[in-house]
Amino acid sequence: MRMKRARESRERNNNPVYRYWRYLPAVAVMITIFFLSSRTGDQMDSWLPWAQKWLPFMTDFNPMHYVAYFGLALTLAFGFGKHAARWTGCVLNVAICVVYGITDEWHQSFVPMRSPDVNDLLHDAIGAAAAALLVYLIANWIGYRSTKNYTAR
Repeated sequence: MRMKRARESRERNNNPVYRYWRYLPAVAVMITIFFLSSRTGDQMDSWLPWAQKWLPFMTDFNPMHYVAYFGLALTLAFGFGKHAARWTGCVLNVAICVVYGITDEWHQSFVPMRSPDVNDLLHDAIGAAAAALLVYLIANWIGYRSTKNYTAR
Protein backbone atom coordinates (compact mmCIF):
# COMPACT_ATOMS: atom_id res chain seq x y z
CA MET A 1 0.00 0.00 0.00
CA ARG A 2 2.80 2.39 0.92
CA MET A 3 4.62 1.70 -2.37
CA LYS A 4 1.44 2.39 -4.32
CA ARG A 5 0.92 5.74 -2.56
CA ALA A 6 4.55 6.71 -3.17
CA ARG A 7 4.26 5.81 -6.87
CA GLU A 8 1.01 7.80 -7.21
CA SER A 9 2.61 10.78 -5.46
CA ARG A 10 5.62 10.65 -7.82
CA GLU A 11 3.36 10.42 -10.86
CA ARG A 12 1.29 13.37 -9.68
CA ASN A 13 4.41 15.47 -8.91
CA ASN A 14 5.92 14.66 -12.31
CA ASN A 15 2.76 15.74 -14.09
CA PRO A 16 3.59 19.18 -15.59
CA VAL A 17 0.04 20.45 -15.18
CA TYR A 18 0.06 19.65 -11.46
CA ARG A 19 3.47 21.27 -11.01
CA TYR A 20 2.31 24.53 -12.58
CA TRP A 21 -0.88 24.63 -10.52
CA ARG A 22 1.29 24.70 -7.40
CA TYR A 23 2.51 28.17 -8.44
CA LEU A 24 -0.98 29.71 -8.53
CA PRO A 25 -0.78 30.96 -4.91
CA ALA A 26 2.49 32.75 -5.75
CA VAL A 27 0.89 34.34 -8.81
CA ALA A 28 -2.03 35.48 -6.63
CA VAL A 29 0.37 37.08 -4.14
CA MET A 30 2.25 38.79 -6.99
CA ILE A 31 -1.02 40.19 -8.36
CA THR A 32 -1.94 41.46 -4.90
CA ILE A 33 1.45 43.16 -4.48
CA PHE A 34 1.10 44.73 -7.94
CA PHE A 35 -2.41 45.96 -7.12
CA LEU A 36 -1.32 47.48 -3.81
CA SER A 37 1.73 49.14 -5.34
CA SER A 38 -0.55 50.72 -7.96
CA ARG A 39 -2.23 52.83 -5.28
CA THR A 40 -1.26 56.49 -5.25
CA GLY A 41 0.45 58.10 -2.28
CA ASP A 42 -2.83 59.69 -1.15
CA GLN A 43 -4.63 56.36 -1.25
CA MET A 44 -1.87 54.67 0.78
CA ASP A 45 -1.90 57.47 3.35
CA SER A 46 -5.64 56.99 3.80
CA TRP A 47 -4.99 53.34 4.79
CA LEU A 48 -2.27 54.10 7.31
CA PRO A 49 -4.57 55.37 10.10
CA TRP A 50 -6.75 52.28 9.73
CA ALA A 51 -3.68 50.02 9.89
CA GLN A 52 -2.31 51.94 12.88
CA LYS A 53 -5.56 51.33 14.74
CA TRP A 54 -4.91 47.58 14.54
CA LEU A 55 -1.12 47.77 14.73
CA PRO A 56 -0.27 50.84 16.83
CA PHE A 57 3.50 50.35 16.48
CA MET A 58 3.28 50.81 12.70
CA THR A 59 4.44 54.30 11.69
CA ASP A 60 4.72 53.54 7.95
CA PHE A 61 4.24 50.63 5.56
CA ASN A 62 7.73 49.12 5.91
CA PRO A 63 6.47 46.14 7.97
CA MET A 64 4.06 45.37 5.17
CA HIS A 65 7.00 44.84 2.81
CA TYR A 66 8.30 42.12 5.13
CA VAL A 67 4.89 40.48 5.34
CA ALA A 68 4.15 40.64 1.61
CA TYR A 69 7.46 39.18 0.51
CA PHE A 70 7.47 36.64 3.35
CA GLY A 71 4.14 35.43 1.95
CA LEU A 72 5.45 35.48 -1.60
CA ALA A 73 8.46 33.38 -0.62
CA LEU A 74 6.26 30.87 1.23
CA THR A 75 3.99 30.46 -1.78
CA LEU A 76 7.00 30.09 -4.08
CA ALA A 77 8.37 27.42 -1.72
CA PHE A 78 5.04 25.61 -2.04
CA GLY A 79 5.48 25.72 -5.81
CA PHE A 80 9.04 24.41 -5.59
CA GLY A 81 7.91 21.46 -3.50
CA LYS A 82 10.72 19.39 -2.02
CA HIS A 83 13.30 21.52 -3.84
CA ALA A 84 12.48 24.42 -1.51
CA ALA A 85 14.23 22.56 1.31
CA ARG A 86 17.59 22.64 -0.48
CA TRP A 87 19.91 25.61 -0.15
CA THR A 88 19.78 26.12 -3.93
CA GLY A 89 15.99 26.28 -3.70
CA CYS A 90 16.26 28.87 -0.94
CA VAL A 91 18.65 31.01 -2.98
CA LEU A 92 16.43 30.74 -6.06
CA ASN A 93 13.36 31.62 -3.97
CA VAL A 94 14.98 34.78 -2.57
CA ALA A 95 16.36 35.71 -6.00
CA ILE A 96 12.91 35.50 -7.60
CA CYS A 97 11.44 37.62 -4.81
CA VAL A 98 14.19 40.24 -5.15
CA VAL A 99 13.77 40.42 -8.93
CA TYR A 100 10.02 40.81 -8.45
CA GLY A 101 10.74 43.50 -5.85
CA ILE A 102 12.92 45.35 -8.36
CA THR A 103 10.15 45.26 -10.94
CA ASP A 104 7.68 46.41 -8.29
CA GLU A 105 9.84 49.39 -7.36
CA TRP A 106 10.23 50.25 -11.04
CA HIS A 107 6.45 50.00 -11.43
CA GLN A 108 5.98 52.41 -8.52
CA SER A 109 8.03 55.03 -10.37
CA PHE A 110 5.07 55.45 -12.72
CA VAL A 111 2.47 55.79 -9.94
CA PRO A 112 1.61 59.38 -8.88
CA MET A 113 3.08 60.40 -5.51
CA ARG A 114 5.08 57.15 -5.27
CA SER A 115 8.74 56.59 -5.91
CA PRO A 116 11.11 53.63 -5.93
CA ASP A 117 13.08 53.14 -2.74
CA VAL A 118 16.12 50.92 -2.16
CA ASN A 119 15.10 50.47 1.49
CA ASP A 120 11.80 48.97 0.36
CA LEU A 121 13.74 46.48 -1.74
CA LEU A 122 15.90 45.64 1.26
CA HIS A 123 12.78 45.00 3.35
CA ASP A 124 11.42 42.80 0.56
CA ALA A 125 14.64 40.77 0.49
CA ILE A 126 14.70 40.35 4.28
CA GLY A 127 11.10 39.11 4.31
CA ALA A 128 11.80 36.64 1.50
CA ALA A 129 15.03 35.41 3.11
CA ALA A 130 13.27 34.88 6.45
CA ALA A 131 10.59 32.75 4.79
CA ALA A 132 13.12 30.73 2.77
CA LEU A 133 15.20 30.11 5.90
CA LEU A 134 12.11 29.06 7.85
CA VAL A 135 11.11 26.57 5.14
CA TYR A 136 14.66 25.23 4.97
CA LEU A 137 14.95 24.79 8.75
CA ILE A 138 11.53 23.20 9.22
CA ALA A 139 11.92 20.81 6.27
CA ASN A 140 15.36 19.70 7.42
CA TRP A 141 14.22 19.37 11.03
CA ILE A 142 11.36 17.15 9.90
CA GLY A 143 13.79 15.15 7.78
CA TYR A 144 16.13 14.79 10.75
CA ARG A 145 13.32 13.62 13.02
CA SER A 146 12.20 11.03 10.51
CA THR A 147 15.59 9.32 10.38
CA LYS A 148 15.96 5.99 12.16
CA ASN A 149 18.84 7.27 14.29
CA TYR A 150 16.72 9.91 15.98
CA THR A 151 15.47 9.02 19.44
CA ALA A 152 12.99 11.23 21.24
CA ARG A 153 13.84 12.00 24.85
